[in-house]
Formats: sequence, C-alpha cells, structure tokens
Amino acid sequence: MGKALDGVRILDFTHVQSGPTCTQLLAWFGADVIKVERAGAGDITREQLRDIPDVDSLYFTMLNHNKRSVTIDTKNPEGKQVLEALIQTCDVLVENFAPGALDRMGFTWERIQELNPRMIVASVKGFGPGPYEDCKVYENVAQCAGGAASTTGFDDGPPVVTGAQIGDSGTGLHLALGIVTALFQRTQTGRGQRVLAAMQDGVLNLCRVKLRDQQRLERTGMMKEYPQYPNGEFGEAVPRAGNASGGGQPGWILKCKGWETDPNAYIYFITQAPVWAKICNVIGKEEWATDPDYATPAARLPRLKDIFAEIERWTMTKTKFEAMQILNKYDIPCGPILSMKEIAEEPSLRKTGTIVEVDHPTRGKYLTVGNPIKLSDSPTEVRRSPLLGEHTDEVMAELGYSPEQIIALRTAGAI
Repeated sequence: MGKALDGVRILDFTHVQSGPTCTQLLAWFGADVIKVERAGAGDITREQLRDIPDVDSLYFTMLNHNKRSVTIDTKNPEGKQVLEALIQTCDVLVENFAPGALDRMGFTWERIQELNPRMIVASVKGFGPGPYEDCKVYENVAQCAGGAASTTGFDDGPPVVTGAQIGDSGTGLHLALGIVTALFQRTQTGRGQRVLAAMQDGVLNLCRVKLRDQQRLERTGMMKEYPQYPNGEFGEAVPRAGNASGGGQPGWILKCKGWETDPNAYIYFITQAPVWAKICNVIGKEEWATDPDYATPAARLPRLKDIFAEIERWTMTKTKFEAMQILNKYDIPCGPILSMKEIAEEPSLRKTGTIVEVDHPTRGKYLTVGNPIKLSDSPTEVRRSPLLGEHTDEVMAELGYSPEQIIALRTAGAI
C-alpha cells in the first residue's frame, strides 16, 4: 500500500521544534524528507537536554523520525552547487531560520524560482509583516504575543504559559497544512509559491474563542460563564478564567480521592445542561433538578462556585477513574487529569500508534509520540531519526555524483 505523499521530496532546512514538527508530519505521510545539517554539529537539539552523554537527545529524536540527514557546508562554493542540485530535484523547501537568513545564503525567492519554478518555499517566522517581523520568537514568546498567556491562569495571579507547545508544534502543524494545500494547487497551476506560518498567527488561531470573548465583553461588560461573574469585576480585556471551559457548558477541575498526595488526582467535570438531572441524582442533590434556583442554565450561572463545591464533595469520595466510570454511564462529560506517566503506560495509546516505542542504534529503545492523524489508506510507520549525515553519500548518489566525486566533495569540505 502506498503512502499519501509518495513521490514528494522535501528539502528540510529546519531546526529545533516548529519546522521539524512540520517536516516530520510530512515524512509520516510518505514524503522523502532530506534534512540538511551542519557537519560536526547538526540541528542544535541533537545535544540539548541530553540524558545520555554523546547520544542524540530525545528532543531531537522525537522530532525527526522518518527523515534522511545530509551534511552540507552551504558557504563552500561546491557545497552551494550541491544545494542547488537539491533545490532542482525537490518539491518543497521548508525553513525556520531567523528572518533574512535564506536570502543571505544566496537563496532568495527569485533565485529559487530560477532553479525550480515548481518549488514551494515554506517558512515559519515569529511574526507576519509588520513592526515585529524581524524579531526572533521562541515558544513562550509566541504564546504571549498570540494572546494565550494573558488569558491563561487564575485571575488573582500572573499570566501563565501552557505546557502544550502551541507556539512551536502548533505552528508546525499549520505550516504542514499550508504545504499540502500549495502542493494541491500546484497540480492545477504548475507553479510553486511561498507559504508562511507566523507563530503569533498560529497561536491566535488556537485562541480564537478568546477573541470572540473580547468582542462580547466590549458589548455587554461581562461574560456570565466566567468565574468572575457575578461577584467579580471585568476590566477592558478578556480576563484569566482559571479552569472555566470557555464555552457554553460550564466546567471546572475538581479534586478526587487521593488528591492530598497525588498532584494529578483530579477530574474535569462539565455541567452539561441536557444531563443536569442525572448530575443531581449522582451527587445526591435530586432537589436541584426542580429547584428554580438550579433548574435552568441561566439560574445556575451565578451559583457555579457553590455547585462545583458540592460536586467536588462527591468526586473526593472516588478516584478519578471511578468517578469517570460512573459519570460515563450517565453520559455526563468528564475527563481525568492524566499525568505523562499514565499516558506513557496507557495500552490503548500503544495499540493505536499514538505512543510508539522506537529502537535507536546508539540510544536504544525509547518512547515517542506517533502520528496523531490516522489515514485508512496511508498507515504510518514511525522510523527512527537519522544519525548526523547518515545519508549524505546516498543522497549525493541520487543526485548523480559518482563515488569519486563524492570523495572529492568531502575532501573539499563541501559535504
């Protein structure tokens, strides 16, 4: 069975997280991803956060599966010729350099178009065109500039960044969609194009409900589903809402049995309107189902704090899994707070390929995240990340270089 992106060649100039997330996803779908790295060093994440001396870090290995690695000195004239040959034979160039770096290497958009008019050039940048477009951006900077941090946390505390890498990996996912879309359009036009995913834009796209709430706040001066209602005060901007759901169905994180010693003995509980009577029965407050102070969503909004306190009295008598089992019987929406240890050990995630064990020649076996997107006709096989320069000779041969020419390129320091 073939892969969805069989025949697509990606020239991968990415490093760290945002770009490699994008190119790894394309590799999982079958694209031939050729990762270009600096000889002797490579992607900086090969050595960042190492847990085994002189072995590629988990940071690198978990972001570079299914790729081939070549080492090229792009400042060497002969190395630049090799790179030009790669551009002529690839479909997409992906980069997340600092602004202007590709131009300084001599590979402007115009030059790339001369070499290959069908080439798609895809870039991750911190900001789109505007006053900040030349600024470097990292994960947490993107979360702050994209609106996530200002709306995360509790109202009596500072802004908080999330553990989910919505700036780096989130933008990489956006870029992958842009690349596939550009490849599809190329089948109609025959032309390549530039694809830009700005990290600020990607984070904002994931925070769209907060932009929605900003406009609601400006019109009404309050938002009844936020914990600040009815006793708190709303300012001019969307406030931090703690663990409120951000939607029409109020939710909160509640303690479960064992919370005193287990930092993850909690459950997320949603008081969905259609199952309100069932919630009342489960927690032993049957009278709330008909009490006018509790019977309707509008009546419950000013009393959410007291309602969740009462529900928590029930959840504290159950483990998070016991509570989930009971609540699911009645179609009451909930979810346990799962630790990374629990996720790593979850058999169902292994079975679906969401968690994968990979064998590496120097690291040995390790766990990684598999493809989160499952295609019935393009199953994903997660292969280990490449060693630095592992495929240089192989790729040079594919470009038409003879063994003698490859030796000469090595001698010249071009590869």
